Amino acid sequence: MSTTLLVLSVLILLGIVIFQISKANEYIASLKGADQANDESDSINGKLYLVFLFLFFGGIVWSLYDSWDKMILTASSMHGKWIDSSFNITTLFTAIIFVACHVMLFYFAYKYRGKKGKVAYYYPENNKLEMWWTIIPAIVLTVLIVFGLYNWFRITGPAPADAKIVEITGKQFNWMVRYPGTDGLLGKKEFKLIDETNVLGVNFSDPNSRDDFMTNEIHFEVGKPVVLKIGSRDVIHNVGMPHFRVKMDAVPGIPTTFWLVPTETTDEMRAKTGNPDFVYELACDYLCGKGHSAMRLVIFVDTPDQYQAWVKKQQSFYDTQIKGSDLEKKFALNLNATPVSNTNLSSLNP
Repeated sequence: MSTTLLVLSVLILLGIVIFQISKANEYIASLKGADQANDESDSINGKLYLVFLFLFFGGIVWSLYDSWDKMILTASSMHGKWIDSSFNITTLFTAIIFVACHVMLFYFAYKYRGKKGKVAYYYPENNKLEMWWTIIPAIVLTVLIVFGLYNWFRITGPAPADAKIVEITGKQFNWMVRYPGTDGLLGKKEFKLIDETNVLGVNFSDPNSRDDFMTNEIHFEVGKPVVLKIGSRDVIHNVGMPHFRVKMDAVPGIPTTFWLVPTETTDEMRAKTGNPDFVYELACDYLCGKGHSAMRLVIFVDTPDQYQAWVKKQQSFYDTQIKGSDLEKKFALNLNATPVSNTNLSSLNP
């Protein structure tokens, strides 16, 4: 922080000094005559363009060098690497154009600064030049778009058949996470069943719901595909997982999905970053209310053995919260009286 303030202070003082010098030169030149004053003013401004050119690119290089690790988080998912490759290729092309255009802009301002007796050359048009600077950018942009669409279709395509399911539901102001049990199927939900205990409105008349379990953290198995089934219980939230390059809206009444394949375990990232306390995280990327900042959830990427050991420790929500309570009798009656019908269930269920 102190280094940043020092650099800013130096730049501000340098700007003040340059401004004062230019004003002093203008006063001196005005005493010598209007033409000479204009020539000297143009000469000073032209040289300042060169100075600004070096300061401008020097500042960019320094900023990237100083903040690179903070700006670019390691992509820890398969599709995250695809996104980064598209981003890097696009950045490469745009950076080349950016540098070339700005170098020419400031250099030409210096080279063709006003001089006494110098007249600009009249060059109204060049059809061949205009054709090339239209065709070349069009080809480059087409290649970038095609490459981007190719990755986009891979990212948004159907998930593999063996993908595990994790349901993430947002509400003000926390996340609720549900995993299927050994059957690999999530039980149905119905919004009318939501209460203080059954926070997701799970219909326990559905046998598939009896082994589902809920956790206050997320665990992924490295190298295995996982489908996120995303929803909201109140307002629009957003599932943001920056290391996995995931950003998906959680919309009430409209389920959304996203699938990914984690590629680096939490332990590997701790070794890579040198931070023994490193964890992945899920954060709400939309300002959803005054408690928005509390919507953070810890994510662990485990080895297969670690993941299976964690799953074995989990108890079903039915066994811990519903069994033996008045709700169990309610769902038992429902099971005996009316079979579960998909047409009666909430549209929150994909």
